[in-house]
Amino acid sequence: MSSWQIRRAVNTLDKGGVIAYPTEAVYGLGCDPWNGLAVQKLLDIKQRSWRKGLIIIAADFNQLQGFIDPVSAQELQLLEATWPGPTTWLLPKSSECPTYLSGIHNTIAVRVTAHKQTAELCRQFGGAIVSTSANMAGAKPAKTVREIRWNLANIDTVLPGQCSGSQQPTEIKELQTGTRLR
Repeated sequence: MSSWQIRRAVNTLDKGGVIAYPTEAVYGLGCDPWNGLAVQKLLDIKQRSWRKGLIIIAADFNQLQGFIDPVSAQELQLLEATWPGPTTWLLPKSSECPTYLSGIHNTIAVRVTAHKQTAELCRQFGGAIVSTSANMAGAKPAKTVREIRWNLANIDTVLPGQCSGSQQPTEIKELQTGTRLR
């Protein structure tokens, strides 16, 4: 993992750009979740509706605080049993969480990533980032830099690296009910 490449990606995030980066299973597209123009650019690249909502990933639970309502000690224990790792949880969103992130839902999808390079990206950025698969809506997600460059236009920075090898997309669970959605 090259530190200059991570710094370049962080610089892109700071400037409101969209990046592609490796995750546990596939390449993700990301941006600063607090920058509505950056999120709109990402959605335009994917040709995805804001109504669906997006996933927010972080290096640790503290980076998710502005997006979610407080959780109980029991709920935190449940989350920590799966994090860091490839489990995305739907948690009640905070009043501060922008609608363009949660879509039409009263929850927000969040994950503490186990991907070392992506966790370092979040640490150096100083917060969580948007994480959605690097593909046009409905198309197969990219797993390599070559696939990103071939299939997606207008990505400002591609952070090269290896996906962690998960064959399936991350599991998605609803915290309140424990229901597995994916």
